[in-house]
Amino acid sequence: MNSRKLKKFLSYYKPYLRLFAADMVCALGAAAISLIYPLIVRYITNDILPNYEISEAVGIIAKLALVMVGLALLELFCNYFISYQGHIMGAKMEFDMRNDIFHHFQKLSFSFYDNQKTGQLMSRITNDLFEVTELSHHGPEDIVISIIKFVGAFIILIRINVPLTLLLFLFLPVMFLFAWKMKTRMNVAFMANRARIADINAQIEDNLSGIRVVKSFANEDIEVDKFKEGNGRFVASKKLAYKEMATFHSGLGLFTNLINVGVIVGGGLMIAWDFIKLSDLLTFLLYVNNVVEPVRKLINFTEQFQNGATGFERFMEIMDTEPDIQDAKDAVELENVKGDITFENVAFRYEGTLGDVFKNISLDVKAGDYMALVGSSGVGKTTLCSLIPRFYDVSEGTIKIDGKDIRSVTMKSLRNSIGIVQQDVYLFAGTVADNIRYGKPGATMEEIVEAAKNANAHEFIMELPDGYDTYIGQRGIKLSGGQKQRLSIARVFLKNPPILIFDEATSALDNESEKVVQDSLEKLAKNRTTFVIAHRLSTIKNAKNILVLGEDGIKERGTHEELLAKGGVYAGLYTMTYTR
Repeated sequence: MNSRKLKKFLSYYKPYLRLFAADMVCALGAAAISLIYPLIVRYITNDILPNYEISEAVGIIAKLALVMVGLALLELFCNYFISYQGHIMGAKMEFDMRNDIFHHFQKLSFSFYDNQKTGQLMSRITNDLFEVTELSHHGPEDIVISIIKFVGAFIILIRINVPLTLLLFLFLPVMFLFAWKMKTRMNVAFMANRARIADINAQIEDNLSGIRVVKSFANEDIEVDKFKEGNGRFVASKKLAYKEMATFHSGLGLFTNLINVGVIVGGGLMIAWDFIKLSDLLTFLLYVNNVVEPVRKLINFTEQFQNGATGFERFMEIMDTEPDIQDAKDAVELENVKGDITFENVAFRYEGTLGDVFKNISLDVKAGDYMALVGSSGVGKTTLCSLIPRFYDVSEGTIKIDGKDIRSVTMKSLRNSIGIVQQDVYLFAGTVADNIRYGKPGATMEEIVEAAKNANAHEFIMELPDGYDTYIGQRGIKLSGGQKQRLSIARVFLKNPPILIFDEATSALDNESEKVVQDSLEKLAKNRTTFVIAHRLSTIKNAKNILVLGEDGIKERGTHEELLAKGGVYAGLYTMTYTR
């Protein structure tokens, strides 16, 4: 983690500095208290028992017992605060990070999502951030507790007996060298493991989203086999991670035992040579845990740091991804839109490709015009319309609305002026009213009902079990295609934009539903600048302007009758559609 990323990570502590400081004080207190108990044992065995009568010794020990109970209660409070409030601080930091990354997701443009898997992105916002939270909370605590215990134990032991202290600490450099050597191996293992988790998330999301396709082809067994393969790779990566963890912990256990052996053997010889008292050896043995535990915590911190740092690296990968489409620094609001749209020598190619989808597109669409786009699949009809709200930016040329370059206005005001009705309607999990209100957050119920009536949706809505409060399921699964389409039209009615784009809005509907939806679309398009992408040429017969696109750009333009009379591309498409 470089200095810039470390600075970004530390910035998430800023709103919670008081809570963080209290957490560190409690960590310091808990560590200090744990150092006191062996000293009390040494005091009782060295000073009280040899120098006082039994009755006096019992009284002093009783008082010391009260002191130890008080310390135990104080340690209880410190540990409780660390476990509860410390985790709350970590959860709040996770909340902030998750808000930031989700907000950043909203800024990223279509080209980013074209190359990403939803499950992978979900992993960035869930699993990865949990590990970051664990690091942000436990990391500083473990470091403070380890330093206090380690340094404190060293100072105390060196004052008791220098040779035995040096013998004990001879083992520690080897332990740290062992931990450092394992660091790189653990990092590789956890990186691979995290990537496999993201892959599984992506596979699950893909399967559940397409479960109806899976069942329609009776391919459940194939999907299970695919998942077993991916799950197997995950287990393999887990095996490697657990192997490194096992090496860590078993190695640490070996060093702990060797330290105990060294202290017992060395202390026994020193007692025989009268270099140390039995009580001091007992104190040393009690302090062994205070020396080894910080090492254990630091090793655990290394493991925790690998997880958290890896998670934060993946978090920062997203945060460092700049949207390829952004507002210009001097962008202004697009206001009082009439709807005049001009394309000037527009060309477009997708990022990373060499060939143009189309080029040399020049159009002049007046406010209120109804422009129909036709052509064979792949000539860029949808892409052309996607340039108007800046879902993608032109590779060459300029698009203007009311004479203003769309790159000179804010995207929010631009997109607020455009309503889009697509073939693949997306409805959110929620009620009918919630989905219509999406066109105008804060709309009243009266406005929602009026929009539904304009979209020919009110009648079927009232037949639903709870009317406008009916829960429609994930992606509106409880509704028919025509009903979903009319709800999408209703929310555009509610939005009331001056510019419309209909992207094959009726191509997936049956004839009866198509007629109802087509009536709604025509009502919506009245007095608005409208672009219609159509496969069914019967839906655009009345269009005053029909644009025929080919691989080299605009092939033909005119009315239905004019284009038929030409006997060109449009006439060929029409004949192919209605004579076969």
